[in-house]
Amino acid sequence: MAIVSVWIEDGCITCDACEEILPEVFHVTDDTCFIKPEVRVDGGYDRNEGQAGLKPETISEYHDDILDAADGCPVDVIIVVEGGEAEAAVVEETPAAAVETEVAEPAAAAEPVEVAGDDIDELLSAGDRSLAILFGSQSGNSEGLAEKFAKQAADYGLTGTVHDMDGFDFGSLSGMKRVLIICSTWGEGEMPDNAEELWETATKAPAGSLAGVHFSVCALGDTSYEFFCESGKDWDEQFEKLGATRLVDRVDCDVDYDGPAAAWALDALAAVAAVDGTGVYHEGMVESIKAHAAGDGGGADGEDGFSIPDITAVAVQAEISIFRYDPEAASTGSDTWVCAMPGHMSLLEALRTIKSTHDGSLSFRDGAADDPTTAICVNGRLVLPGTIRLDALAPTRDGTLSLRVDPLPGFDVIRDLVVDHWSMERRRESTEPWMVAATREGAAIMQGAIGTMEPNVATALHSITDFSSAALLQASSDAVPHANGYLGPSVLASAWARRNDPRSSQASVASIDAVLGSSNGIKAETDLASIRRQNGSGVVISEALLDARTHVLEQDGFNGRHGKHVWWYAWTLKSSGKVNDTVLYRQVLGPIGLLGNLTSGVTARMVAGFTRTGGDMFYDMLAMVAPPAGFGKMPRQFNSSVDNHHEVVAIFNELDGRF
Repeated sequence: MAIVSVWIEDGCITCDACEEILPEVFHVTDDTCFIKPEVRVDGGYDRNEGQAGLKPETISEYHDDILDAADGCPVDVIIVVEGGEAEAAVVEETPAAAVETEVAEPAAAAEPVEVAGDDIDELLSAGDRSLAILFGSQSGNSEGLAEKFAKQAADYGLTGTVHDMDGFDFGSLSGMKRVLIICSTWGEGEMPDNAEELWETATKAPAGSLAGVHFSVCALGDTSYEFFCESGKDWDEQFEKLGATRLVDRVDCDVDYDGPAAAWALDALAAVAAVDGTGVYHEGMVESIKAHAAGDGGGADGEDGFSIPDITAVAVQAEISIFRYDPEAASTGSDTWVCAMPGHMSLLEALRTIKSTHDGSLSFRDGAADDPTTAICVNGRLVLPGTIRLDALAPTRDGTLSLRVDPLPGFDVIRDLVVDHWSMERRRESTEPWMVAATREGAAIMQGAIGTMEPNVATALHSITDFSSAALLQASSDAVPHANGYLGPSVLASAWARRNDPRSSQASVASIDAVLGSSNGIKAETDLASIRRQNGSGVVISEALLDARTHVLEQDGFNGRHGKHVWWYAWTLKSSGKVNDTVLYRQVLGPIGLLGNLTSGVTARMVAGFTRTGGDMFYDMLAMVAPPAGFGKMPRQFNSSVDNHHEVVAIFNELDGRF
């Protein structure tokens, strides 16, 4: 009889007997004993409570040793299940996130069948119906879409499997008939970190290596960058160069990607579904397949009517450096652990594993995967650790994943990764966040009359406050860690939504306007780009806060240095097509402000030669007075218009038509 699975029940006394017999399979910790990930089909690192199977090579090499280790356990907690031949051993239920190298090729229950005529049922059920969806993702958006579309694939008679580009074997693509690619662009047209190695391999592949592959690409990007969706464009072009057949044209999605991506998926899934088991594309059946999928809501297995896709990933060597703070000793530092973990494990699961197996004193906020209070900082990124995989956080280099885990910036640290959220909540309380409604006509209820709201207004207001974590949003601001009194984006976004709620009374609106326009309000936010980079709700929030800043400037008549700077910047640009720094400087500061520089220390620093540019002291002094036109490094006193400056103004108006 061959061994099928091994697991460890409760009651381990950590006697080390099993590890001494077979250290290749068993690892004894301070608290219990684990089955190593490199010998398991699922790549997990625990007592194997799920009873996942062992790899065939492990069974064949260590069969007798496993039995000896089980027999040698003094408390009999090592359970060994034996079955048929090792090569045929199959665990009844395999976890969804299985290690890629051990996942069987998509099943072909029968020999490929060529479909004749217009028999949709035969086409959607006969032969190989596998679909590979590859994602390249920096922030998780592409991965989320890949999982979503893999579920939808069941409606098209397809078995969707999601593949992380990191660690994916490019050579396996040649045997696939259907491939969808969802890839984002990072930086200046660069591949996301998890796609770099696969892209390098793809660029070196010989021509014709992907002949017989049918594909389509969904590209994610941001039109504010010069190389919009460049990575997706590169994959689309490279697949065509290698002989693959494009079934649906590439779609390039902006930051609001949900709608365009969903429309692309409807076309792409129907098209790849029209590829039969022999690899023949039945173009004339695409529309019929769309109608069939739309009318057949049965989906597949699962409570939600969809089949759960397998998200495959290889086990990685994770080097995790974690910030440590001991309040009793008032000491700070970091601890680093190197652990073998499956790439599909969430960061929160990894922290739990380290705490249970290496250091029980490690402190972090634990909870559900999407618990908003668990937010932390990883390699400079603000994340909810339960919602992001290890292999999505950083590229794997030489088989090792390096992570630096820190507490959220802008908050006082209580211990290790646990921060004090009360500072944010106290600021929120100071804005009086409760609704103060006006008396209005509306629907009659027992408590009186309640006003009604248009659905589009309700949706817009909800989107402003629809962020996954208030603490994460607060920490995304560059100003929060440095401005002690600043209310922060999470507080201001909620206040702005309440201010625009048609149910709010005039007194409440006036009170909120005062909060927004205060020195600790929206004027204290330095750069909304850091909030926008959080993607998803961050884009909506940054737009809402920009509206709030515009409203404040309009309310105070562009008074104060903030408002004057905006006004005169816009004026100089629109009047000539370029910024007149001399005019801007004088108009913002005014005569009193200019004289104030004499006593502020600015003049003294210039005289002493402590200039930012390190230029000639004499020319730096020119910044204090109105210089002769075109003299030194200062701009002209009066700018002449640039050629066709109306085109510059048009661009300015398109970017921001508020002024």
